[in-house]
Amino acid sequence: IRDREKGIEKLEAQIADKTKDQQTKDQEIKSLERDTTSIQPTIDDINALLQSFGFTGFALAKSVREPFYKIQRQDGSDAKETLSEGEKSFITFLYFYHLLKGSETETGMTSDRVVVFDDPVSSLDSDILFIVSNLIKGVFDEVRTGSGTIKQVFVLTHNVYFHKEVSFHPKRCADRRLKDETFWTVRKSNQESKIRHHETNPIKTSYELLWIEVRNPDRDNLAIQNTMRRILENYFKILGNVDPDDICSHFEGKEKLICRSLFSWVNDGSHFAHDSLYVSIDDSMVESYLSVFKRIFDETGHIAHYNMMMGETTAPEPVETV
Repeated sequence: IRDREKGIEKLEAQIADKTKDQQTKDQEIKSLERDTTSIQPTIDDINALLQSFGFTGFALAKSVREPFYKIQRQDGSDAKETLSEGEKSFITFLYFYHLLKGSETETGMTSDRVVVFDDPVSSLDSDILFIVSNLIKGVFDEVRTGSGTIKQVFVLTHNVYFHKEVSFHPKRCADRRLKDETFWTVRKSNQESKIRHHETNPIKTSYELLWIEVRNPDRDNLAIQNTMRRILENYFKILGNVDPDDICSHFEGKEKLICRSLFSWVNDGSHFAHDSLYVSIDDSMVESYLSVFKRIFDETGHIAHYNMMMGETTAPEPVETV
């Protein structure tokens, strides 16, 4: 019994020593986290970041009411009341970006994280959009190398230019995706959102996106007419020297009205004449629009462009033999 008691006392002493060591380590961790959650390192990092990109619109400084920041212009004046919507979005993004590296409190700093960037470029000009894109790509690199606490990143956006910037990777082939990334698009059709997975990056240019809508068999009947109109506007405005009346003269009856409605971008007041034609568009009407849309390219001698964008090939015409 005496030996058992001695054994218990020895184990209790070891537990007490280990508990004391743990408390010491906890204090050291809190001390290190206290340094990380201080506002001064964040101020210095954000300002250094702004300077490295040549951004001089504003900078951060420590407020007299610690632990708060203040935003100031180059001349030292308070920028709080003069920030544009884009600048407000930018400074919010920068704070969130640096918060990813640590924590607002002295706990939870080392926890694994899943990060969601939800359309972070709203109201931003092109220069700031470039900065945001590069910072997010830096987060991608950390995830790929496993050098931080972030384990997965989601980027949601409506902005095609931002998507092209943030998704660019020199090692990605045009016909495939990298093994650690996925691409998804969300489309709303008939008041129902549908998510579609893509094996490659589905976003090329805004012009190509319009063609994707035309090719999509699950297209939105209410939006397809405007999609085709925008394609004609983009293509034929750039090409130039297109007379819509000459093109529409190749059509008769309802098809002629459809052709004119698709070219309604030419005249400012053209929408009023044919509004009743496309108030209610069913599947059969959509097929009529698609047929006229294709013939417009055919009649103007640009059917090859149509076939290329639709992923079609033009079969050779049969040769009659006598």
